[in-house]
Amino acid sequence: MKRIIDFHTHTFPDKIAADTVQNMSDMSRLTAYTTGSEGALLASMKEAGITNSVVLPVVTNPEKTESINNFSAKLNGINGIYHLGGMHPHTPDMKKEMARIPSLGLKGIKIHPVYQYTDIDDPKFLELLYCAGENGLFVVMHAGLDVGFPGEEQAAVSKTANALKQVGDVTLVLAHMGGWKQWEQVYQLADFKNTYIDTAFSYGAIHPTEPDYYTPEELPLMDSEQFIKTIKIFGANRVLFGTDSPWTSQKSSLEDFLSLPLSEEEKEKILYKNAERLLGE
Repeated sequence: MKRIIDFHTHTFPDKIAADTVQNMSDMSRLTAYTTGSEGALLASMKEAGITNSVVLPVVTNPEKTESINNFSAKLNGINGIYHLGGMHPHTPDMKKEMARIPSLGLKGIKIHPVYQYTDIDDPKFLELLYCAGENGLFVVMHAGLDVGFPGEEQAAVSKTANALKQVGDVTLVLAHMGGWKQWEQVYQLADFKNTYIDTAFSYGAIHPTEPDYYTPEELPLMDSEQFIKTIKIFGANRVLFGTDSPWTSQKSSLEDFLSLPLSEEEKEKILYKNAERLLGE
């Protein structure tokens, strides 16, 4: 394989990385496979044979949007790790900040409706999506339910579909195969031709820190049949390989993906060609 790009990872500043990941692990009872630092991600990439990773920042405090984007720009492109910008639907001077992001060399932004306590079809998010399209930025969105916030539906597939019907020409990457734990509903989203999906935290099983915390019904993720069906419906040219590191092992995630009965052409598109197109390479 020419290269492998993990389009869905998370890191945190060194001084808070370990504590942040530990706190998130405690909240979700999920196993963390790195300490969440940039160096830990690099070590994980080397072990897995992944050439590049894309780091997705989540803005939980709208007042910190500008500083988060400045930090992402400072690290972007170093050691094969790309960073995206972040945006919050209540970011002050949102249009001004959105217009600034391309000048920082950042190609896209990450949003997380659940962490940001706002429905994706809320007028604030619709304005954000439209503005991203105007500025030539793609948007990576947490899609579906969230393992750490049971029952919260700000990023539900139905709300995503409603939002997509209303926004203009924006490229949207729906994480977790289009809608985590709502996979039977995601096929309707394939009709929106500028919509991609990523594979992060979707195939296989949840690995909790407490074996009895999740019920037997909650532990499985997608099986190979459903996973491949979703790829075929969207088309391999609109699927991106992602792991959600540190919440899955990059090495195991890649091995699992490579074992799937997909053609070499399909694997190449998913593992790097589609990512190169979005990143402008």
